[in-house]
Amino acid sequence: MAERIYRWTKKLLRQQLAVIRGELAPTVVLKNATYLNSVRKKWLKAHIWIYEDRIVYVGDQMPAQFKGTSIIDCSDQYIVPGYIEPHAHPFQLYNPQSFAKYASTRGTTTLINDNLMFFLHLEKKKALTLIEELDRLPTSMYWWCRYDAQTELDGEEECFSNSRMKAWLEHHLVVQGGELTSWPKVLAGDDSILHWMQETRRLRKPIEGHFPGASERTLTQMALLGVTSDHEAMTGEDAVMRLNLGYTTSLRHSSIRPDLPRLLKEMLELDVDDFTNCLLTTDGSTPTFYEQGVIDHLIQIAIESGVPLVEAYNMASYNVAKYYNLDYKIGMIAPGRVAHLNFLSEKDNPVPTSVMAKGQWVVRDNEIVESYEGFPWKKYEMGPLQLDWDITEEDLHFSMPMGIELVNSVILKPFQISVEGTGDNLSKEHCESFFVLLDRKGKWRINTIIKGFGNKVSGFASSFSNTGDIVVIGKNKQDMMFAFEQLKQQGGGIVLVEDGEVISSIPLRLMGIMSDEAMEEVVEKEKDLVRELKKRGYAYEDPIYSLLFFSSTHLPYIRVTQHGIYDVYNKKVLFPSIMR
Repeated sequence: MAERIYRWTKKLLRQQLAVIRGELAPTVVLKNATYLNSVRKKWLKAHIWIYEDRIVYVGDQMPAQFKGTSIIDCSDQYIVPGYIEPHAHPFQLYNPQSFAKYASTRGTTTLINDNLMFFLHLEKKKALTLIEELDRLPTSMYWWCRYDAQTELDGEEECFSNSRMKAWLEHHLVVQGGELTSWPKVLAGDDSILHWMQETRRLRKPIEGHFPGASERTLTQMALLGVTSDHEAMTGEDAVMRLNLGYTTSLRHSSIRPDLPRLLKEMLELDVDDFTNCLLTTDGSTPTFYEQGVIDHLIQIAIESGVPLVEAYNMASYNVAKYYNLDYKIGMIAPGRVAHLNFLSEKDNPVPTSVMAKGQWVVRDNEIVESYEGFPWKKYEMGPLQLDWDITEEDLHFSMPMGIELVNSVILKPFQISVEGTGDNLSKEHCESFFVLLDRKGKWRINTIIKGFGNKVSGFASSFSNTGDIVVIGKNKQDMMFAFEQLKQQGGGIVLVEDGEVISSIPLRLMGIMSDEAMEEVVEKEKDLVRELKKRGYAYEDPIYSLLFFSSTHLPYIRVTQHGIYDVYNKKVLFPSIMR
């Protein structure tokens, strides 16, 4: 059943009452269950009745009616609420449906998702209808409403128009504003973003910040403007400062910031003994990271770090639901809540042996149940990327004096180009390569030299980026052009080429940004691509995040945006884009 303004109709509510009165049989009864009562922070024994997708009773009684009821003896199991990922970016090669399916098999049955890609690339009504369709899955899906594109965007004012922002913020599946990456603009006087922050709070929805390295003064100012949470603590001291200032603090463990063991160790050393205002997040990690698990993996880290057992589970469920004002519906095992349940073999082993989502079995006795059918992406005009233009030799003309240097997975600095870029090739003896950002509609381009992406990457093309524009990198212009052509033929994605042959590719047939394949297949393709890039000199942890963040102006020091090469600190375009 899809989420509605009223999830349960009057008819369904009457049926649920009839179950309690003994006039109708429940769908499932979990008999002799030892379950976690999240409010009391205790393990209790009870029988749990479920009617379709809802828990209708938790207590000592057995139902009067049993006809058609599935009765399961849970004497040797422990039941906890389904885990909640409070900060998902469901477009890191995978898509919301494939990630939801994968995450649910490890017990993460609710996702609170970034809306950026749908907001940027889909018409308003289509995007909002799409998120309603996604909530028909067994996983519960909620969304954020972005205030900015975290880049310099052509037509940004139209994109973030009043009608679009209002429709998103007021939608019943949108539960927060943020994440707020353009907070410097707000502090500098941007009243348009501040207006939408005020509207978010008027709607009684929280606002999530994005404040890496922020001082106490900055955090205080943002709290005054309505921000209620942040996920960018990188040390225990950072986390405690946020807690002291009244923030709900998401503790992150991700593919580019695997910080959780350090955070928890330092927080415990700082005498933190109450984690009520702490959540756990994987912050939109790239696919291979999730082979370790999703939120279940973070609970295990918390337990091993010395966090009390119940606190660890609450950080992954009840605390999240309470923060988002959803605890009346999810995040705990009690009457009236959606039947998201994880069945554990031991209290301290968060990897479930069985998973129930909206009353449906996703995993049963360690066997995955096929409960996520294919998704109708074409209905929402989300198909292969159609590029009706060609790359030319003129597009590979390089004469700019300043280049961009990749100093880790995501940080770019300017540097003085030392190589001659007029030939068809660059030497493999150094790590400077040709770099082009091309408008996905073929209207403009930006040409420079990138340092640090590898010394032997011959031809590389990607439509996976913050804005969906095309990144082309390489040492050899012919291989760069061939990589682009292969990208075009496969309908978008990522292609690595050498000597006129495709070495590795990841087709992304949903707008050139997301794969329509299962998570497991995407993991294997990502592994292959990363392995081949590292063979060719890519030295950092996560090339997928490098691609995503080339244009992202919430990071220092310099970015390649639709407007041109952009100085983040001075907020100005250094070299504008060129019309093709």
